[in-house]
Amino acid sequence: MDFLAIKDEYICIILYMISAVFFIMGIKKLGKADTARKGNFLSSIGMATAVISVLISQDVIEGGILGYGIIAGAIVAGTVVGFIWAKKVEMTGMPQLVALFNGFGGLSSMLVAVAQYCALRGATGKISTDAFTSITLGLTIVIGAVAFTGSLIAWAKLAGLKIFKKNIVIPGKNIINSLIALVAVAGIVLYCIAPEGVLGLVGILVTVIASLVLGVTLVITIGGGDMPVIISFLNALSGLAAAFAGFPISNTVLIVSGCLVGASGVILTLIMCKAMNKTFASLLFKTAKKKASTATGEHKEPKSMSVEDAYLILEAAKNVVIIPGYGMAVAQAQHAVKELTDVLMDNGCEVNFAIHPVAGRMPGHMNVLLAEANVPYEQLKTSDEMNPQMSNVDVAIVIGANDVVNPAAINDESSPLYGMPIVNAYEARTVFVLKRGQGTGFSGIENPLFTMDNTVMIYGDAKQTVSQLVVEYEND
Repeated sequence: MDFLAIKDEYICIILYMISAVFFIMGIKKLGKADTARKGNFLSSIGMATAVISVLISQDVIEGGILGYGIIAGAIVAGTVVGFIWAKKVEMTGMPQLVALFNGFGGLSSMLVAVAQYCALRGATGKISTDAFTSITLGLTIVIGAVAFTGSLIAWAKLAGLKIFKKNIVIPGKNIINSLIALVAVAGIVLYCIAPEGVLGLVGILVTVIASLVLGVTLVITIGGGDMPVIISFLNALSGLAAAFAGFPISNTVLIVSGCLVGASGVILTLIMCKAMNKTFASLLFKTAKKKASTATGEHKEPKSMSVEDAYLILEAAKNVVIIPGYGMAVAQAQHAVKELTDVLMDNGCEVNFAIHPVAGRMPGHMNVLLAEANVPYEQLKTSDEMNPQMSNVDVAIVIGANDVVNPAAINDESSPLYGMPIVNAYEARTVFVLKRGQGTGFSGIENPLFTMDNTVMIYGDAKQTVSQLVVEYEND
């Protein structure tokens, strides 16, 4: 038996290493659009390997066949629910789905820590009660709980629930959040003092409740326009929670994978903050402001144009840049945009896409939409890549974007967007703005681009507008 136990232990170590390699390769490939699918597949193999390696461990399940049956049933149920959910969700709902995935990741880590605590109380002496293990168990609960409830709030904001239509302000929110965090830490201290006693039970309960509340109060005051950054941050928290969960249960692969997810999430969060010209601290700790007021001065009406007239300009264009935003996702216009791209290229026009890092409602939202429509990866350019060429562009087509093309970010110091890097659409010779109506968009900030001399508005559903442009080419 000892030989078999040692043999299983070595098998698990080898499988852990293989799993970690798959995770590293997967995350590496997720960094580029053309290898993202392969990266997701490799990461899935890594996760399957990790699950198998845990089940091989002799001390994981004491219920025999029944125990393994329960776990197998849970895996099958989770797989079926996840597959159906991911298949049915619309692309406009993908940010909300990602937010919930982050939340479930945090919840699972928190439940692992709670289960470990319950096992400690039921099997004194079998589980380590050293200070390091106790602290990491407490931190797992705190981070996992914050990621869970914070992600639920992010989901609700992105889903546009009525209660979140207006900014929610908590007076003295930073002080309140600090006090709640201190209560959670105090709970960890109580648990560390007496892990197996009543004091430890009280500490765990206090930590769980305070952390769940902290996730709500931390995210609820942050505006919906900042949710892409918050989703990235919550993703990092779910990874960190998984990493900390690995210490109490001595699971190497959980530590490695959690650190990878946490580190990549933090890096992405900082990149997106830079793209918005904000510090993460200001995003998390500043109180929400009222909706920006409209600019003072001479009021100009935007010029509108028919699809037929727009076609005549496009037909003569040799260089076109398409700038997508969340409105493209709402209209589900990505496939129509791909058709327009094809007819433009058949007409001898060079077509590129300028994608701002925070366009949409989650990191990479526009890239995912366009990849779904089979737009070639080499046409997907960042705003930094396209801006130096924008003055040579004949037509810039803005589809459902507002803040990421707002020139007030460059020349209006009173604007909430001032200092934020944008796609310099206003430098193009002609700008088409495809917009459903004359509203100010998700953030409520006026956009002077819409009234510039080289800008014309094409009102209506973006999918219908783009499809009509394609028809004009086909009828020519």
